[in-house]
Amino acid sequence: MELLAQSLQGTYTEALQQIQQTLATFPAQLTFRETGVVESVRPGIARVKGLPNVQADELVYFSHSSAGGEPLLGIAFNLDPDEVGVILLGDSHALQAGDEVYRTERVMDVPVGEMLLGRVLTVLGEPLDGRGALKAVEWKPVEREAAAILDRAPVTVPLQTGLKVVDALIPIGRGQRELIIGDRQTGKTTIAIDTILNQKDQDVICLYCAIGQRSAAIAKVIATLREQGAMDYTIVIVAAGQDPLGLQYITPYGATTMAEYFMEQGRDVLIVYDDLTHHARTYRELSLLLRRPPGREAYPGDIFYLHSRLLERATHLAEALGGGSLTALPIIETQAQNLSAYIPTNLISITDGQIYLSPELFQKSIFPAVDVGKSVSRVGGKTQLAAYQAVSGALRLAYAQFQEVEVFARFGTQLDEQTKQTLQRGKRIREVLKQNQSQPLTAAAQIAILIAVTQGLLDHVALEEILTVEQKLAQAIAQELPDLVERIQYSHPLTEADQTLLLETLQAAIKT
Repeated sequence: MELLAQSLQGTYTEALQQIQQTLATFPAQLTFRETGVVESVRPGIARVKGLPNVQADELVYFSHSSAGGEPLLGIAFNLDPDEVGVILLGDSHALQAGDEVYRTERVMDVPVGEMLLGRVLTVLGEPLDGRGALKAVEWKPVEREAAAILDRAPVTVPLQTGLKVVDALIPIGRGQRELIIGDRQTGKTTIAIDTILNQKDQDVICLYCAIGQRSAAIAKVIATLREQGAMDYTIVIVAAGQDPLGLQYITPYGATTMAEYFMEQGRDVLIVYDDLTHHARTYRELSLLLRRPPGREAYPGDIFYLHSRLLERATHLAEALGGGSLTALPIIETQAQNLSAYIPTNLISITDGQIYLSPELFQKSIFPAVDVGKSVSRVGGKTQLAAYQAVSGALRLAYAQFQEVEVFARFGTQLDEQTKQTLQRGKRIREVLKQNQSQPLTAAAQIAILIAVTQGLLDHVALEEILTVEQKLAQAIAQELPDLVERIQYSHPLTEADQTLLLETLQAAIKT
């Protein structure tokens, strides 16, 4: 027995030495990867066998490279018992069954930080402005939980758009979600871009998120932002219509993560989603390709959850968390003014109000074509500068009366003097609410013009001269009443003495 034990010990020692010699021939550090195999490929998606430990929303990469030579990336979207449904984030034309796919063991994330300001890029951090690669110092996941109720504060600070019709009648607050809705080609993007332009010198970071838009339209927006000097405080995140479906799907979530970085630092942020109609269609196409079970109204998955988990991240944080805010302006397109369609009603119920743009007003050359009757801000006057209280109520009432009377006046009905006066003032109110593109006005200038029209100072001014008179009024209040302008900006209410002084100044400006 002793001889047998010695023999076995010798065999074990020799085997161990042989194993050690074999291991010595391998690299110093071995890496192990969990590998799967592509089973099938469809436009925008791939079905993968293997990867038993992959997580939801985990980033994976394929052995096949994209057109630019970079690894083709994807997101593990469907985790089924027998396979994994992967959303592709790049060109998949050369991808085929049998290609290998590997885990990265990290969820889909995006770069965040100050270095993004002024840049045009994809949600993956790929620059599109020819200014070189990003030097990202921090990455955060695209899918993040919204702030808890107790971590939020009331929305009380206004976000001025520079548009008279919006700031006076449909006010938006910092931390609010205000939907911009209307048929195609009615000026929805113009309102959002004018709002970004008005944030100059207001210490508000802006993000413009283009989803499924034409490259020419995106280039036009970027050119406008550059011409007006808005790129200094703006980030443009692009997923154009020709980009992969997966990139279009993930872009608004990644853009929101970029915006949350600044919000968590205590800063105010504005994000524009242009537009969520394309986003919903992209999700529907991906869901059908991945054979996701239908949800309500036979729409694949639940489109309500798709957008609610995105827009719930817009908020005003409590002071204990820095007091930052994230204001969302989602854009949605309607078909033939149908506000009761499935996706529009979802967004209307999720957001805190809507700005509705009417194609009828647009055809009448009333820009911006905002239908005041169908537009609402559920936060309302709580976010408005105090000085607007002197004009907003009278303005809304006078405009509503004018719209009612105008319908009957078309039939040639004999009208009394009071009704004629209502018509004349209403026409001037409508003319005053018009505003040229990329020409936002300060709050003080808006209030001066609106007080002038509601108090009848413009009743005898010809309609074609209204714009010239508006410019005179804006210059007059800026040059002659700088103290009043400052108090308006700091949300001080207008006293009777202020209103008297303002009316005298405006009357003198109109006569010159």
